[in-house]
Amino acid sequence: MWDKRFKEATDSGFKRNEFSRDRARIIHSASFRRLQGKTQVLGLGESDFYRTRLTHSLEVAQLGSGIAEFLKTKYSEADHPEIFKLIPEQNLIESIGLAHDIGHPPFGHGGEVALNYSMRNDAGFEGNAQTLRICTKLGEYSEDEGLNLTRRTLLGLIKYPALHNTVVNKLIYSESDGINLDCYKPPKCIYDCEKDQLDWILEPFINDREKFISSQSNDGKHAKPIYKSFDSSIMELADDIAYGVHDLEDAIALRLVDEAMWRREVVDKIMDIKYPMARNIEDITKLLFSGENKTRKRAIGQLVNYFIKKTKVVMLGDFNHKLLDYQGRLDEEACEELDIFQDFVVRNVISIPEVQTLEYKGQQMIVRLFDVISNNPKRLLPKKYYERYKAQNNSLRVISDYIAGTTDDYATRLYHKIFTPSSGSIFDRL
Repeated sequence: MWDKRFKEATDSGFKRNEFSRDRARIIHSASFRRLQGKTQVLGLGESDFYRTRLTHSLEVAQLGSGIAEFLKTKYSEADHPEIFKLIPEQNLIESIGLAHDIGHPPFGHGGEVALNYSMRNDAGFEGNAQTLRICTKLGEYSEDEGLNLTRRTLLGLIKYPALHNTVVNKLIYSESDGINLDCYKPPKCIYDCEKDQLDWILEPFINDREKFISSQSNDGKHAKPIYKSFDSSIMELADDIAYGVHDLEDAIALRLVDEAMWRREVVDKIMDIKYPMARNIEDITKLLFSGENKTRKRAIGQLVNYFIKKTKVVMLGDFNHKLLDYQGRLDEEACEELDIFQDFVVRNVISIPEVQTLEYKGQQMIVRLFDVISNNPKRLLPKKYYERYKAQNNSLRVISDYIAGTTDDYATRLYHKIFTPSSGSIFDRL
């Protein structure tokens, strides 16, 4: 059931682990390869050190594998057979971690907001929804089924199992002509046009489906999906740890934060509430700010190990199927500690004017590219995309697919080729 695909895979000539096949398809896909040219937090080209969306995905895959490995020791087959049986194997959880961001557009979350603005009247844009679209429609391993991954891998990739039309709140959007996009953060969702694919993925959950795809109203914002599968919860834990710890490493290495800021905004909070990490925070601080790569990496390793060992499995009591009812979680105190780490990075890196200026610049390029291409599709869309555009009744979703699939550098060069008089040639190969 869980290793089934939309379309049966070609016989390899030997008995193959289907989740291993998923992992291989993801790694060798063009969408995964392009992640090396997409912004994680800091804009590409500022340094050759920090993480891209590709290295982030590799780390999420490894962290997810580490969490699953730890949970199997915590919930042994002898003592917790039901939980042990559900914990995803290495190929499965790594496949989910590797693929979880392949739908993200250029220029990070800023690019996601820009595309949602451009698609505001055409069912929106959301990075995780685009991931599912690539995996089930656009990927190159089948004619119409995308990467054609197994049902369980696809289930693990769905972080927000609610359709766009059930969660979007268009009242929060304001007509700004693309100059200020602050109110255009996308709802967390799956595209309405992917409903058939979602129905197939959720086919085993006959009695749980409607509850699983439900959402919670959120005054003045988009509604929020409530649930995710067990595998997806583990992937999200890995994603959160990567954001809180690995992005912190980049910030320190690039000297965007210093020890005084760290002590004031992190250490003091941990010591004040006397979190469990308080016992080791001084030693970790010395390693982080030693100025040596090796000692800093040792501290990062200790922090990652600390959070992995704080993971646990809880039962919601909301679903008949255990794959939906069990969830991976951090214990409460560790969750609060990780929040302190993430807030530190957001406040002192992501939100600073220097980073926001670069993000805004990327947004404006995407908005303008979308506008000019949508008004001149025959002239500006690559041939294969234009053929799809016409075949799908001039659907703007095709233009969104094209721009979302570009790297930061490709989108920048395309922008200059179209708008900068001295740039561009018929001999260019973007």
